[in-house]
Amino acid sequence: MKHILMILIMAAVSSVALAQDQTLRIDYIFSGTDKAQEISLDEMSCFDGWAGRRVNLDKVPVRGNGQISMTDKATGKVIWRQSFSTLFQEWQTTEEATHVRKAFENVFLLPMPSAEAVVEVELYDFRGGVSASLSHNVLPSDILIRRMDPVIPPHRYLHQGGDVNDCIDVAIVAEGYTADEADKFYADAKVAMEAILAHEPFGQYQDRFNFVAVALSSEESGVSVPGKGEWKKTALSSHFNTFYMDRYLTTLRLRQMHDRLCGIPYEHIVILANTDTYGGGGIYNSYTLTTAGHVSFRPVVVHEFGHSFAGLADEYYYDDQFVEYYYPDCEPWEQNITTLFDFTSKWDDMLPKVIGIPTAPVQGNIWESFHEGVGMDSMIGVYEGAGYQSKGVYRPFPDCRMKTNAVESFCPVCQRAIARMIEYHIVSRQAD
Repeated sequence: MKHILMILIMAAVSSVALAQDQTLRIDYIFSGTDKAQEISLDEMSCFDGWAGRRVNLDKVPVRGNGQISMTDKATGKVIWRQSFSTLFQEWQTTEEATHVRKAFENVFLLPMPSAEAVVEVELYDFRGGVSASLSHNVLPSDILIRRMDPVIPPHRYLHQGGDVNDCIDVAIVAEGYTADEADKFYADAKVAMEAILAHEPFGQYQDRFNFVAVALSSEESGVSVPGKGEWKKTALSSHFNTFYMDRYLTTLRLRQMHDRLCGIPYEHIVILANTDTYGGGGIYNSYTLTTAGHVSFRPVVVHEFGHSFAGLADEYYYDDQFVEYYYPDCEPWEQNITTLFDFTSKWDDMLPKVIGIPTAPVQGNIWESFHEGVGMDSMIGVYEGAGYQSKGVYRPFPDCRMKTNAVESFCPVCQRAIARMIEYHIVSRQAD
């Protein structure tokens, strides 16, 4: 009886937010410098259908670098909340941000409320404090909420675990493929999907995912490489040399991307660039972008999806960033790294009984050890070097998909973090 009551309560909560079974799209401009942030409302639009999660509507699984929430104005009840990261906040850590102000597009998809609601957007600094915020009302009957009539692009389902209402919907999107290269794109998209599902825990949850390949056509084949003077006309206007980094491949045209995808059910986006040059990026709850022609395509697309879907941090380090991201007096929100400030909130419960903190580096080939029968759980530790910093930031495993392309899998800590994220999308915590 208790479980039946909880299910009824969950359904009632969902019906508040999803009464109209419509999506509210809100476009914002995030702008500023290295020291200033400003959020501006750009435009609101709507379209039929809702492909987002239908459980845990008022919760976030991790803090993220920002959050967007929607509350019912009459009751003050939170009816939707989502955490995220942005390319804008990453740009703020660059040297360029110290001498110029820039603006970045950001797009969020929310369930259309059934009555007037208040939407609030917050951006956080490195220590989790609010660095910028904006609050505004949303009235479903507002005549300036633009009604979108989608022109559904060519697409093909590669994997259907179930109904769109019950599954996590991932759109794999073509970038830099001409209309004549559609078959090549579908083949590349299949490789990307198979690579993701070949990694645990995605494989064991494959019946809860839908993957749809969206064959957006570009006028020119390939993507832009500003460092070589190459600017191409492509579907999503992506380019290398983001932040003047050779291998960083992103798109700044988020409105353009969501315009082109309207009519396709999606929650998460994986963009495949038609090039054999190494590069890409992944932004939590925004998108993954990677190159389909490079020899490391399979491990890289999985690594970047670890960023965009699960909010995992990079575990490698070069000590070459302009500013540090992590500090000893606060705990990172990413589940696979720690500064030891609040380690009990991370993988402390997964450590072997006898382990040094920090843990001594492992000698030799750890994957050969596993093939000889050494269990992965026995290797979980607190290894210094992660989050781009060789000192003061720690990772849970000697090597992992979030550290290098050569390893075979995610480490146990990352696997648990991914599983938690999947269950957040599909399982009601209220029913536990």
